[in-house]
Parts: sequence; structure tokens; C-alpha cells
Amino acid sequence: MDWIPLIIIGVIVLVLVGIILWAIGIYNRFYTLKNSSEATLGQIRVAMKKRLDMIEQLLGAVKSYAKFEKETFEKVTAMRASVATAGPGDLNKVEAESRSIFGRLLAVAENYPDLKTNTTVMNLMGSVKDIEDEIARQRYTYNNISQEFNTMMDTIPSNFIGHLIGLIKLEYLQFEEAIKTPPKIEF
Repeated sequence: MDWIPLIIIGVIVLVLVGIILWAIGIYNRFYTLKNSSEATLGQIRVAMKKRLDMIEQLLGAVKSYAKFEKETFEKVTAMRASVATAGPGDLNKVEAESRSIFGRLLAVAENYPDLKTNTTVMNLMGSVKDIEDEIARQRYTYNNISQEFNTMMDTIPSNFIGHLIGLIKLEYLQFEEAIKTPPKIEF
């Protein structure tokens, strides 16, 4: 009869240990997803900076054919500097602005046949297309991670732990303009 209280205490301890391990597992999953999203955002920032660098090179290559306003150069430089610290919402704005500038560059290239055949310009345009593809892949990865994280924040029982430790839902990368009008890079 002395064993019954020990068995009950043992079962209670095992249940408590199980609950604690389960909660630690959920906690770890949240932070794994959070860290993955931050790493992916970092990769997007690097790719966007590369794209802006290439756009700046394109501006340099086409400025002998057309006079671009000084503010365009300043805008690209400012966007490049802002990418390093930009959050998802800010990256959406930089994406829209850089696509706009890139579209104007394409329009200039269309108006100058000599420019369209320039090897440097063609190589840079191809590189920008590759970066566009990389950004799209990274955006897809980031949004998938965000979806999994946000689903955990919305579903029971993981939402209890998420709210208990003060987590908030991740913001999706929209890049609305990118979805509606992808840049035309062909000549």
C-alpha cells in the first residue's frame, strides 16, 4: 500500500515532465522559424542590394546615351543604404521603387538601338534577371516560413505558448507590383 502514493507521484511527475518537454519543443519550433525568417530576409536584402548595385551600373552604362536626372542616382544610393536595415514592409517599398527605376531604364534602352546591343548592358540586364529570380525564390521561402509561424500563432495549443513568450505574427512580403507587372528584360 505504500507504493500507491509513490506511483501516483511518479505518474504526475512524468506528466509534468512530458508537458514541459512538449512546451519546450513548441518554443524551439517558434524560434527555429523566427531565425529562418530572419536569415531569409537577410538573403533577400543581399539580393536586393545586388540588384540595386546592378541598376546603378546600368545607369552608368546608359548615361552616355541619355541624361538621367541626378535624383535617380541619389534614390538608388539611398535605397541601397536602406536595404540593410529594412523590415518586410520597407522591403516592399524598396522593391516597388527599384522596379520603377528598372522599368525606366528599360524604356531608355528601347529608345537607343546602340545601347540594346552593348554587351555590358546586355550582361547587366541578364544579371538583373537572375537576381529577380533569386529574390522571387527567397520571397517564396520567407512567406512559407511566415505562414508556418503564423499558423502556429493562430492554432491551439501553440498559440498559448507564442503569446505567453510575447511573439507576434510575421509580416508577409507582398511585392504587389512584382506580381502584377514583372519587368521585361528581353530586347
